[in-house]
Amino acid sequence: MLVVKVLGSGCANCKKVEQVARQALEALDVEAPIVKVTDYAKIMQYPIMATPGLVINEKLMCAGRIPSEAEVKTWLTAARPTA
Repeated sequence: MLVVKVLGSGCANCKKVEQVARQALEALDVEAPIVKVTDYAKIMQYPIMATPGLVINEKLMCAGRIPSEAEVKTWLTAARPTA
């Protein structure tokens, strides 16, 4: 199962990253929870220097920028368990 996390304070950029992640999941017809991580101590558990950050299955995929929907789709496809 995929788990997607958006790291950040909840600013406009963080909300945009969440929106892009939701669009990518919908385009791939994949269901996955999107967890918003706003607690600074929890954010710092990842190798992140700037927010927003996007984590898929506990792996930091990008930080400090808003990824494109195509990038997120690629990451989600690669992270999906094959069964």
